[in-house]
Amino acid sequence: MSTENLPQSPDSPSRKPRVAVVFGGRSSEHGISVVTAGAVLKAIDRTRYDVLPIGITQDGRWALTADEPDRMAITERRTPSVDQLAESTEGAVVLPVDPADREVVYSEPGSVPKALGEVDVVFPVLHGPYGEDGTLQGLLELSGIPYVGSGVLSSAVGQDKEYMKRVFTSFGLKVGPYLVIRPREWARDEAAARKRIVDFAGEHGWPLFVKPARAGSSIGITKVDDLSGLDDAVAEAQRHDPKILIEAALRGREIECGVLEFEDGPRASLPAEIPPPDTHAYYDFEAKYIDSTPGMVPAPLTDEETAEVRRLAVEAFDAASCEGLVRADFFLTEDGEFVINEINTMPGFTPISMYPQMWQATGVSYQELVDLLIQAALRRSTGLR
Repeated sequence: MSTENLPQSPDSPSRKPRVAVVFGGRSSEHGISVVTAGAVLKAIDRTRYDVLPIGITQDGRWALTADEPDRMAITERRTPSVDQLAESTEGAVVLPVDPADREVVYSEPGSVPKALGEVDVVFPVLHGPYGEDGTLQGLLELSGIPYVGSGVLSSAVGQDKEYMKRVFTSFGLKVGPYLVIRPREWARDEAAARKRIVDFAGEHGWPLFVKPARAGSSIGITKVDDLSGLDDAVAEAQRHDPKILIEAALRGREIECGVLEFEDGPRASLPAEIPPPDTHAYYDFEAKYIDSTPGMVPAPLTDEETAEVRRLAVEAFDAASCEGLVRADFFLTEDGEFVINEINTMPGFTPISMYPQMWQATGVSYQELVDLLIQAALRRSTGLR
């Protein structure tokens, strides 16, 4: 590959901040991460920032990719991949390991490594394990490079639904009934683990939702109506995560709320409601991203309900020590109580995703949202804070 068209390090000391948009990754949410990156790349103000797109392939290679967001869209019901966008099948991007040096290097076998210039901030739009779960955040902390979104602990808590619920409970936020089946427990005595699930269903009733404990985008989730579908649901969840979560179905409305960090602290958006999709059993991956099931923004709530869910969303943000952004998902039960289901520290960020739609309804455009997140990251240092 020729290095003539690679991004160059500006010589001017007054250069624009360089934003590395990192996307793709090793999780099952690879494709939707690429779609999100395309939307973010389109939205970044090129008069204010230089941009360096870096894709992580599904086998973990950091690849230099073309800055061509139009190629990052869902086509024919298929999500794109970093391998389709990479400039080379062998070249790799390397972050600095010295916090005093933010220069990124590109290397290919048989070629002299090429300096791509310093990176001032990383916008990581990875979803799921190996990116959204604190692993990438830890790497960036070691490299001394500021980044958009929550830190190591908050990202890990936001990814692991078991510990997320434990944190929320300790802060007095109400969560629904759940059960965790750990991989060792299932491997040691599958019959006993299955019985725990059946006993849980006996206490809380069917249907149950069987989920990977550390995944998102509704991937690997099965709604189980009776015992006959349980083993297949467990197997599907374990394809994505050996630790699984069983949740009782809550009767109520699905309400979401966005939280965004401003200079004076976090604020909540107007909430949205996710109506039951007509052609899907629940709001699964295809309903979200392929068929684009529309949400209601803002949610048809009373003023009191809207104020309460906004308050609770910020409370959840603070409980998990989050930074930058969060989407908080709730159920409004039939008795009028908000029960928090989960938070997402790097929610779906395509223009049709609920997080940007909620902020659009609150008066913050997609472009402004991206800029506010970059500015918040530039204000923060890495390390303890």
